[in-house]
Amino acid sequence: MDGGVKRLSEINMVMAAMLMVFVIFVGPTMLIFSGIVTNTIDYVTWLPALSNWVGREDSGFYHGWTTFYWAWWVSWSPFVGMFIARVSRGRTVREFILAVLIAPTIVCIVWMTTFGTTALDQMDGGYNGVVNLITNGNWQPELSIYKMFEALPFTTVISFFGMVLTIIFFVTSSDSGSLVIDTITAGGKIDAPVSQRIFWCTIEGLAAIALLMGGGLGALQAATISTGLPFAVFLLVMCVSLYVGLSRELRRKQFA
Repeated sequence: MDGGVKRLSEINMVMAAMLMVFVIFVGPTMLIFSGIVTNTIDYVTWLPALSNWVGREDSGFYHGWTTFYWAWWVSWSPFVGMFIARVSRGRTVREFILAVLIAPTIVCIVWMTTFGTTALDQMDGGYNGVVNLITNGNWQPELSIYKMFEALPFTTVISFFGMVLTIIFFVTSSDSGSLVIDTITAGGKIDAPVSQRIFWCTIEGLAAIALLMGGGLGALQAATISTGLPFAVFLLVMCVSLYVGLSRELRRKQFA
């Protein structure tokens, strides 16, 4: 926990910040800064309506975004939840909410605005590299960021930098997930043998490879949604349990 996972996470965040700052300054800087404000307001204003099934004639947003990403995070919740609980030991509820909910939301808005605004500005300027990846049957959104880099200075350097960053992102997530699975299968032990953790890392990697080779990204997304549904039931029960637990703790403090 204090070695590989921590160091990888720190390297990950530093590299991501460097890439984002570079794109901000070589891209449409003022548009990005103004977009951070307007996008935040639009996100808060329109997210409830866009995520609602009631009164919607189109189904693209809540099928392509809401349903998939909710299922994605629900399926990840056992791993992410246990990992965050482990590293958050000793923190207050206020500190937990700030660090786990509010800060990541702000970072995501800044990140999405930076790269999204840059790509849209390139499109307005006549560069169609990103557009061509998702039109005319060329559905390859996973390569869109590299097409965006082609219109920026130092294309080769930042493309390689972005590829390394993506690898570290996946390795960090897999390492954290393997650590949690290892803890669960070891009956809660946090010092299980390294060979056992390597075993779960290998199984995770092989499962992902099998899904990607069998049906590509669509198969991986379908598997995510399928596994997310049963976990959603447990999450609802855990939400009630959390509320009951915090309420009891509050009453104990009030009458102490």
